[in-house]
Amino acid sequence: MMSLTTGRRAKDPGRGAPLSPLLRLLILTQLAFNIGFFAVLPFLAEHLGRSVGMAGWLVGFVLGLRTFSQQGLFVVGGALADRYGIRPVVLAGCGLRIAGFGWLGFAERTWAVVGAVLLIGFAAALFSPAVESEVARQAVVWEAGGGGDRTRVLALFTVAGQAGAFVGPLLGALLLAVDFRTACLAGAGVFVLVLAGHAWLLPQHIPGRGRTRARGGARLLLRNRPFLALCCAYGAYLLAYNQLYLALPAEVERAAGSQAPLAWLFALSSLLVVTAQLPVTRRAGKRLAPRRSMVAGLGVIAAGFAVVALARPAGWTGAGGLAPAAGFVVLLTLGQMLVAPVARAWVPDLAEDGRLGLYTGALSSVSGLIVLAGSSATGLLLDSGLPAAVPWLALAVVPLAAVGLLPRRP
Repeated sequence: MMSLTTGRRAKDPGRGAPLSPLLRLLILTQLAFNIGFFAVLPFLAEHLGRSVGMAGWLVGFVLGLRTFSQQGLFVVGGALADRYGIRPVVLAGCGLRIAGFGWLGFAERTWAVVGAVLLIGFAAALFSPAVESEVARQAVVWEAGGGGDRTRVLALFTVAGQAGAFVGPLLGALLLAVDFRTACLAGAGVFVLVLAGHAWLLPQHIPGRGRTRARGGARLLLRNRPFLALCCAYGAYLLAYNQLYLALPAEVERAAGSQAPLAWLFALSSLLVVTAQLPVTRRAGKRLAPRRSMVAGLGVIAAGFAVVALARPAGWTGAGGLAPAAGFVVLLTLGQMLVAPVARAWVPDLAEDGRLGLYTGALSSVSGLIVLAGSSATGLLLDSGLPAAVPWLALAVVPLAAVGLLPRRP
């Protein structure tokens, strides 16, 4: 296992050696990935309903297939990256994403849409765990070389992704003034540039990264109790974060009479990550060990749910009624800043040698399954007819329970 000073507190995460060219490339990769992705996907549901004429349940099914083909297969992409190296996996993923977006732009029948969406999802299942695992590995190397706390690198990676998630929809909205096909082709164009850049800049062989045989990895992973505990805790965090798309829209609809304010709340979350993630990570790195940082983040997330739960009995509406929802978004985002980079920085210490890609992919796949099951339960809870505060209080318990799942060490 790559156990390098995880129990430490960083000397000074704001100073140290500059990032390597490879790390800079991979961080910019995350920015480009999300620009291309979010230029298209936020507008897919409306396109399928209005332009393709799909029923609402079928639109939901197609979106679910995309999530499954992506998150559910991350573990496959990670294992392939361990076996063959990140270069061929990333390049193959970019090629499939280009084909998927191009196909989606011209798809007019259900079977064609499903095929394109599955291709888009599987493409991410290839390149994302490859990139994420190499960022984590390079962050450990950077830390060992005196660069500073590895969590700072993962935080910068998060910021790049969130910046792409913010810019992408703005680009897509402009392109939709032409049509959805134009947005798809522009998204494909972004990945053409990423493919060309990586074919040119991504090394054939990365020093220190060997190739690992595929057999035996899953068995070792399933016996790794600390890692599985981290997966469960991270899954609980993701389930809480997923309420931005499930519980929050219902609360905004109740308070404002429409879901129009959602766009502003999502923008608020993205801007908070872009502007505050690095300062939060720097301060937390100086004062908190990794486990304590995750405990603090999960507690802040629970407080966000409690804010809405306490306000719901009052039944406020209008601008004042949106204040608890805004408080929830701020606290949830702050908790995300404390939890997400630390969890990913923790994985190298728990992974078997040579299998960081597998473990990075498994973190997403296992937590994705938890979100899938938990979201169904949350939907039932929200529709149960219980007093308004009860679902939000129940959701507050989820991140608090996750604290008990965290590995005791480091």
